[in-house]
Amino acid sequence: MTLIKSISGIRGTIGGKPGDGLSPLDVVKYSSAYARWAKDTTKKSKPTIVVGRDARISGAMFESLVCASLSGMGCNVVNIGLATTPTTELAVVKEKADGGIILTASHNPAQWNALKLLNGNGEFLSAVEGAKILDFAEAEDFVFADVYDLGSISEKDYLQAHVDHVLKLELVDVDAISKANFTVAFDAVNSVGGIAIPALLKALGVKNIVPINEQPSGYFAHVPEPLPENLIDTCKLVREQNVDVCFVVDPDVDRLSIISEDGSMFNEEYTLVAVADYVLSKKPGNTVSNLSSTRALRDITEKHGGTYTASAVGEVNVVTEMKATKAVIGGEGNGGVIYPASHYGRDALVGIALFLTHLAKSGKTCTELRKTYPNYFISKNKIELTPEIDVDVILVKMKEKYRNEQVNDIDGVKIDFEQEWVHLRKSNTEPIIRIYAESINQQSSVALAERIINEIKRLI
Repeated sequence: MTLIKSISGIRGTIGGKPGDGLSPLDVVKYSSAYARWAKDTTKKSKPTIVVGRDARISGAMFESLVCASLSGMGCNVVNIGLATTPTTELAVVKEKADGGIILTASHNPAQWNALKLLNGNGEFLSAVEGAKILDFAEAEDFVFADVYDLGSISEKDYLQAHVDHVLKLELVDVDAISKANFTVAFDAVNSVGGIAIPALLKALGVKNIVPINEQPSGYFAHVPEPLPENLIDTCKLVREQNVDVCFVVDPDVDRLSIISEDGSMFNEEYTLVAVADYVLSKKPGNTVSNLSSTRALRDITEKHGGTYTASAVGEVNVVTEMKATKAVIGGEGNGGVIYPASHYGRDALVGIALFLTHLAKSGKTCTELRKTYPNYFISKNKIELTPEIDVDVILVKMKEKYRNEQVNDIDGVKIDFEQEWVHLRKSNTEPIIRIYAESINQQSSVALAERIINEIKRLI
């Protein structure tokens, strides 16, 4: 069993002894610690907390435990039920709530779940805030409310509010999308995207919708991370169905991958590149993505006269850098689009609306649009960790080995060569080292990744 406690939330596999996996007792403990933090931060006796969840099998159990724990701590709870991560983020703001908890393990398989923690702006907590909650949890430093001070629990549905919010964005052109008469497929991996995406597409005027894995059962039809190796069957269906584009999301709908009309992958790294190209053509400015993202965003940004900045991996780090540089668009190369005109969170629904607008206005097919962008190739790899492996020592040794190259160590070790780069970092969400390598062709990126992996293995 696995339990990962980090500033980005509490994530683990379901079952096992408390402290080994993400057991019901752990859920209660960390929810209660979060409630203590919310009370301390707001100085309110009854802060309001929004709770939303994806459709994974353990979700209903988690929902009950979290809502009851928050109520038991004296917090008022707005339970929005099955909802995307960005829907929950927006609900925090619209409710003028003091925070939120999203019950999702994002791209992890069905045996995982997590508590993702939000502040009153509907954004992920800072490192300092997250550390404080972990301290409260480990010390069990919280006191439950007396019977007359228990918090209330109310239920609301925020899907339509989210859809309406997207439609009101200045750069979303519903008329252009409707007139394009697209046939649009989507793969929701049997989670909440099956509820949210068709609602959005219909509101955007898309009449021909081809659903794939749309039932929000939580029994994922394939490995839920929207990577090419997990979407072979979906790509085949796209070729057979004669669609213009297919959108693929992860279980909580904050990552967006695109399949072109011929069944080829648009490439999740290029979701942000394409959306940024459209946004920057209308609103020139700066961009941000993390160290593990493609160089293509830098190229597109500079083409439009803006400045590109790389941040440490993690949505909170990207958002912090976006605010510092006043970026007009940003995100992560995993298909995460962050559009400040909407909100500071990865949002696949916003990404879908902006991409469809871009596609409609371009007059191109997906494959034609993809060819207009710089062509880089990323090889994404990982090495499984065992408890005795000291990742920090490995990273220091790799940094020393490549000291004559351009090295960035704000998050793991990124080594920039003239035409390629490799980024090594310990994952915050899984017991692995991620090794991402990008080059000018697939063969070179794979070769670079394999070389670095072999060097790491010799150090283990």
